[in-house]
Amino acid sequence: MTPLPDRVVIVGLIATIALVFALIFWTVRLHPGGDTPMQWRESPQQLRPGEAVL
Repeated sequence: MTPLPDRVVIVGLIATIALVFALIFWTVRLHPGGDTPMQWRESPQQLRPGEAVL
């Protein structure tokens, strides 16, 4: 089996890197919001006057 020419290997590497970046940017574009904000299930308890927050 003969080895591939250098140009073929370089073009293959560049094409692979370009494909990875294209998939990353495509995924980010489909889901632009990122993480959803944290939502509390319970409302915070009311503090009494003089009570400290720990």
